[in-house]
Amino acid sequence: MCLAVPVKVTEVKENHLAVVEMNNVKLNVSRLLVDNLQIGDYVLIHAGFIIEKMSYEEAKDKLDLFDEYYRLINSENSENSEQK
Repeated sequence: MCLAVPVKVTEVKENHLAVVEMNNVKLNVSRLLVDNLQIGDYVLIHAGFIIEKMSYEEAKDKLDLFDEYYRLINSENSENSEQK
């Protein structure tokens, strides 16, 4: 099972590629599967392809869930290391 994380499009290239960014990490991905891609769009990528465009609100909701998950994991790890 794969998990797609929303990323923001920072550049749209002519050769069916786009540059996406999250947490200052940039990645070249294929935009062959989506139409009308624009800088500032939020997308899901899988295996190097943009598979879906989404609204800012949808992306923010998903990113907030990831943040909550990582906070919980870090909290549990801290508690476990304190108990040892």
